Amino acid sequence: METTLPVRLLSAPDHDAVARLLDAEPLAGAFVADRLATHGWSRGNRLYGYSRGGELLAVCLSAANMVPVGCDEAAVDAFVDLARREGRQCSSIVGAGPAVRRLWRGLRPYWGAARAVREHQPLLVTAEPSPIDADLYVRRSVRSDVPALFPAAVAMYTEEVGVSPLADRSSAAAYRDRLEYLVSAGRSYSRIDNGRVVFKAEIAVLTRHTAQIQGVWVAPDLRGRGLAAPCMAAVVADALRRHAPTVSLYVNDFNVPALRTYRRCGMREVAELATVLF
Repeated sequence: METTLPVRLLSAPDHDAVARLLDAEPLAGAFVADRLATHGWSRGNRLYGYSRGGELLAVCLSAANMVPVGCDEAAVDAFVDLARREGRQCSSIVGAGPAVRRLWRGLRPYWGAARAVREHQPLLVTAEPSPIDADLYVRRSVRSDVPALFPAAVAMYTEEVGVSPLADRSSAAAYRDRLEYLVSAGRSYSRIDNGRVVFKAEIAVLTRHTAQIQGVWVAPDLRGRGLAAPCMAAVVADALRRHAPTVSLYVNDFNVPALRTYRRCGMREVAELATVLF
């Protein structure tokens, strides 16, 4: 798309500049780094860059998720103008809190109301094993666990996002494929008692800087019994040992039990994200 603004569609020759920018944002930029590593410079993986004086200062992923990284107010405003002209093509906006909130203020008059806006999501990280004992029954999931894990994953997604991932056949297939990929990659963890999933979590985003945990779920009737923290301690220990030098995640600020659990595991808040869901 042609524009007079200092924004352009990036491509493979920009790889080194993008890598430097994402290295400077190792946690907030993890999703974009993982996406580029997995999908490359594909048409469905468009990455726009904002430059001043010939220097790349910020990027914004435009795919199923819109993800700004490294943005000051001028960069956000430039991305707002571009997104306004293109129209909404994403199912969510997620990224650093100030950038997402400013993006949404600029786009809402053109894109209409969102399904949900989560303005304050603490971003937590640890580089050390948890100070509490790990649950010895948590393990890396295997392919034979998928039939039990899939309903738990659907329940988690529906509870967290507010819609089912099984809305149509193609999205259901894609969701199961994603789960199977994470299991095969050794990035799914679970505690399964007598065939029943009581805890699960995945490393949904993985870079050389961090293993970012998502999809944390405890069976509803077992919540409040102190199960989550030891299970998460097991995930943190294995992720640090096998995958990355830090473990990170983000959580809604109103989810007080989850925040308490992650802090018990030694995770500390380093930034704030925000998410807009459509």
